[in-house]
Amino acid sequence: MPLWTIHHTPGTFTDAQKHRLASHIADHYEQVGLPRFYVVTLFRETRPEDFYVGGEPAPAGVRITIDHIARRNPDQQSRRRTAQWIRGMLQPHLERSAGLHWEFHIDETSDDLWMINGLVPPPAGSDAEKLWAKNNSASSY
Repeated sequence: MPLWTIHHTPGTFTDAQKHRLASHIADHYEQVGLPRFYVVTLFRETRPEDFYVGGEPAPAGVRITIDHIARRNPDQQSRRRTAQWIRGMLQPHLERSAGLHWEFHIDETSDDLWMINGLVPPPAGSDAEKLWAKNNSASSY
């Protein structure tokens, strides 16, 4: 499961832009083999007077935290590729706003601490996971 929490100042995204970005994110994970429903994106609007960068209020900012649970990167090179992949996903959506401060980080969490609808997800790449992806939902296996 990738969980994306996008903290942003007001006016950064319209509802349509949020939908496009969330769909774009899910598209990318689906292309690398994850079931689409694993991808959760939360938008959290934060007032400029509550958004500080370097101790100063940021009039226009985005801070994204990404939790990767379903898959982990085994080495530094793959972590760098993942960071570049994420940057590539975000740039078209964020660089349209002049003066926008944006950043992200990725945490990788143990999949032993994860369930969907009370079920432990099937092993990566297994037939059961492929069925979950095909049905776009969790089921007993």
